Amino acid sequence: MTDASADVVATTSRWSPRVRRIMGFLGVLVVVVVIWELYKVVGKALGGVVPGTELRLRPPPDDRIMPHTWDVVLQLFRPVRRNGELTVLLLGKAALFTLREAFVGFVVGGLVGFGLGVAFVRSTLAERAFMPYVVASQTVPIIAIAPMVVVWGGKLDIPQWLSVAIIAAYLTFFPVTINTVRGLRSPAPTAMEMMRSYAASPSQVLWKLQVPAALPYIFTALKVSATASVIGAIVGELPAGFRDGLARALLEFSQQFNAEKLLAAILMSAIAGILFVGIVTWFEHRLVAAAHRQE
Repeated sequence: MTDASADVVATTSRWSPRVRRIMGFLGVLVVVVVIWELYKVVGKALGGVVPGTELRLRPPPDDRIMPHTWDVVLQLFRPVRRNGELTVLLLGKAALFTLREAFVGFVVGGLVGFGLGVAFVRSTLAERAFMPYVVASQTVPIIAIAPMVVVWGGKLDIPQWLSVAIIAAYLTFFPVTINTVRGLRSPAPTAMEMMRSYAASPSQVLWKLQVPAALPYIFTALKVSATASVIGAIVGELPAGFRDGLARALLEFSQQFNAEKLLAAILMSAIAGILFVGIVTWFEHRLVAAAHRQE
């Protein structure tokens, strides 16, 4: 290994895990942008013929259906319509509206999933009776459930935003349930026997041993559920007919067939999901570190 290579390896090893994650994210982003732009160049040069195949794209990727990546970013800082507000402001307000519903659904779904996980660990009979229904609930397409939930919520005089939050909770509870069961069963048998030898009550075993051991499992599920809750909120906003959420922006821009605006809305939806996951990750680092200090 040359001295220059050794210096690079040494410098990389000194980077904190957070810096390495950021560098990895930016690296993947650069690769995606390069592939996007190269695909446009190759598609135009070959008239829509994909290299190495006979597949013909009709029409080839042009600026109307596949805009430059920088045009999508610049669209965020252009007015949505003439003399209108900036796209980034409109989408930012829409993202906050959607995140409110997603957060409520995330909390409700997380609590339901945790409660089911505890019940299944405490009672094998309950797990055998209800786990098949928990699994089967995720095989029903959310697009079929969302209109029913909104209609039933209207019949029961439930606020529409709360009906949308219920749809988000529906997508949230399943991964939390499964990972809670796995996490609560993760402590070693010797640790369980030691707690019983100290005459610990079931609640003490749960909160002092099982829950701290299950935190990595639970937070893994919560990070998955954070993105799922945003998707559920966006899907639920469509039948609810909201004019303020991300779903409305996605629908309007797709009907206008404005690729730059549509991709900008998709980008904002992705940012909302990343922000939500980032908040969950922040809490994970704090709580898991606190649990390790108590050990």
